[in-house]
Amino acid sequence: MNVVELKNITKTYPGSAKIANNNISLDLRKGEILSIAGENGAGKTTLMKILCGLEKQNSGDILINGKKAEINSVVCAKRYGIGMVHQHFMLFPEYTAAENIVIGKEPRKYGIFFDKKKANNIAEQIIKENNFLLNYESKVKDLTLGEMQKTEICRILYQNANIIILDEPTSILADKETEALFNTLRNLSSTGKAIIIITHKVHEIKKISDRVAVLKKGELIGVRESKELDENEIASLMIGNEKSVVNLNINKILNEQKENVIVFDSVTVKRQGQKKPLLDKVSFSVKSGEILGFAGVGGNGLGVIEAVLGGFLHPVSGKVLHNGKDISKMNIKDKRENGLAYVPADRIRFGSASESSVKENMIINKRLELIKNNVLASEYSKKLIKKYDIQTPDIEDKAYKLSGGNLQKLILAREIDCFKDYIVFSEPTWGLDIESSRFIWEEITTLRNKEAAIILISTNLDEIIALADRIIVMYSGKIAGEFNSKDETLKEAIGNCMQGIFTESREQ
Repeated sequence: MNVVELKNITKTYPGSAKIANNNISLDLRKGEILSIAGENGAGKTTLMKILCGLEKQNSGDILINGKKAEINSVVCAKRYGIGMVHQHFMLFPEYTAAENIVIGKEPRKYGIFFDKKKANNIAEQIIKENNFLLNYESKVKDLTLGEMQKTEICRILYQNANIIILDEPTSILADKETEALFNTLRNLSSTGKAIIIITHKVHEIKKISDRVAVLKKGELIGVRESKELDENEIASLMIGNEKSVVNLNINKILNEQKENVIVFDSVTVKRQGQKKPLLDKVSFSVKSGEILGFAGVGGNGLGVIEAVLGGFLHPVSGKVLHNGKDISKMNIKDKRENGLAYVPADRIRFGSASESSVKENMIINKRLELIKNNVLASEYSKKLIKKYDIQTPDIEDKAYKLSGGNLQKLILAREIDCFKDYIVFSEPTWGLDIESSRFIWEEITTLRNKEAAIILISTNLDEIIALADRIIVMYSGKIAGEFNSKDETLKEAIGNCMQGIFTESREQ
């Protein structure tokens, strides 16, 4: 039985020659897990936003359980049992995780007052049922991106949606968290819930979905049974050739005689009134011409290290040194002027100005030299747009009009182009397709070969193992292990370390 039928859906945006969705017809069956795959800007998220009421199609029909449905808003979509976990989270930062989970369907005391205790109990139960590591009492503004994602998923589960859409749900989850999520989704589908997953990860399509629908340049290329395709065939449908997920051959011979560029010297970070440190006496260094990778499950210190490097948090003790100079208390502006290039995990809050134009976002690091010369600013922007294959109708368009993947490429282009001696990458390929990820990995290794000191923070273990010269694993705000080996057999040991199962670090 089809619970959803999309018939001849077409979507264009005013002032744009690009057709976001071109005459797409697609169905979703009861109890099915359907993957929607395709390159960045293929129209995947736009199509799902139409289904969940955030966008309105120009033409075409939506049928829910065989009956035509007019879905004009998110509230309307909820009435049809449709819920979506977005790539860019729609949470209230000042509310707790529990309050966000129950929002819109809050438990009431005496039918009037918000029942916080019951909300906490509901949140705790959903979190435990799905084996998530998440403190329901924490405010969303204090959560990592991975924890925010889990909060969104819990919210949709609490709303008891029968049609669940997840946009890149595993982009910032560790392997064991991903497996736990997949178990949850399989259990949900077994009860008759229909699930759509937007993903770029070819191996996940094979692992979790019953069928895969591939979009390219706004058109539906085809719908196939996942079990009938191997990973290379799926990749071929997505990118038009036989290239699969890249395995980089990187020369990882580090010259120990090189100078330290960034040093953390017994850095401790605490929030006011908090007893347990967010970082507890963390020490490490990164040299020029080295990629230092940080791995760990969300909430164990990765986000805090990023925040300290970016100037959003300052140590209460210990020092951060840049070429021997103490930068521990520097603000973001001063750190930028002292050489910081930075690709943040949260590209909406910290990586871009969504209401500014693509061009304005592109030139932000060079604004003093380009702001008064519109021709040079435009030429500079167009050069990077071409190099990084950023799909945008016009450089004067607002940044929020870009797809998530294209916005990520904009930030990467801007920061890689302006780096001086060190650069921080946090989840650099989050939401990027196969070819874009390949290109970014190659750019990172090129920077390394140009003697950049690179700090790579990622929950993608394959990415960390492929790129990093050394790997530090964080657990509960401390360094749980350090690995110098480039042997991928270390993946299990590192994964155990991420979960608090400590093993001796190995070197080769």
